Amino acid sequence: MGGVERFRAEQVTGACAEHGEGPVWHDGWPGLRWVDMLVGDVLTLLPGGAVRRSHVGSVAAALRPKAGGGAVLAVERGFAFADDELTEVRPMSPLWTDPGVRMNEGGCDPDGRFYCGSMAYDARPGAGALHRLDGAGDVEVVLAGVTISNGLAWSPDGTTAYYADTPTQRVDAFDYRGGELTRRRELVRIAPEFGAPDGLTVDAAGCPWVALWGGGAVHRYSPEGALLAVVELPVPRVTACTFGGPDLADLYITTSRQEVDLRAYPESGALFVVRGAGRGLQAAPYVST
Repeated sequence: MGGVERFRAEQVTGACAEHGEGPVWHDGWPGLRWVDMLVGDVLTLLPGGAVRRSHVGSVAAALRPKAGGGAVLAVERGFAFADDELTEVRPMSPLWTDPGVRMNEGGCDPDGRFYCGSMAYDARPGAGALHRLDGAGDVEVVLAGVTISNGLAWSPDGTTAYYADTPTQRVDAFDYRGGELTRRRELVRIAPEFGAPDGLTVDAAGCPWVALWGGGAVHRYSPEGALLAVVELPVPRVTACTFGGPDLADLYITTSRQEVDLRAYPESGALFVVRGAGRGLQAAPYVST
């Protein structure tokens, strides 16, 4: 791994999340929001470093800003809408009835559609899918037979999508055009000793940054799959990352306390940051039609 740039993340909050996930920066909000997924809360990082909780459902899987104001969310079995302050949540009809399956992670495509992938609570193989909510409020399955649907983000020019189904140990790339994901191929395969791919983001140079569950790190890869940088964290369960701050130069990283020895890793569940890690992209909003 010679020539690989190395960063060390610093802790921003206390261990405030049981299972922190899905960070997103939006200037129309106070800034950074992420989820404490399995307790159903959205967390907002307030000026000065305090964290505000907003309960949105039994599960809070992911959220993105909505063009014109408000937010779109993925909750346990489908999608919901909320105001900017997250005080009024309006769930859509559930997409399934199976209580053993929940939403997990998502994001918006360059054309304003919101995607979220599902998984079984017991992570049984093939029980999940990647769902897409379009601007008219219609939902369809984009990928079926997924096990743990995780990170999803697009290249700066909007022509490539990056995606992780965690147990595959891969980050895959798709061609994207006109709302369709095609030509799926492996971008990188991560050796199990480095963890498993979880949430991810893409920077302004087109490079994916991938959180490594069980690996205590985030890896940055080139668009061709070469390892460029490693961010080290003092906790093992690293879940997701996004760029934020006024210049989108700071890499925010979420972590989990699930299945962690908290005596050895008491900071698990905290939010971390690498100041000046690079330059990110604005979060693509959901656009209703």
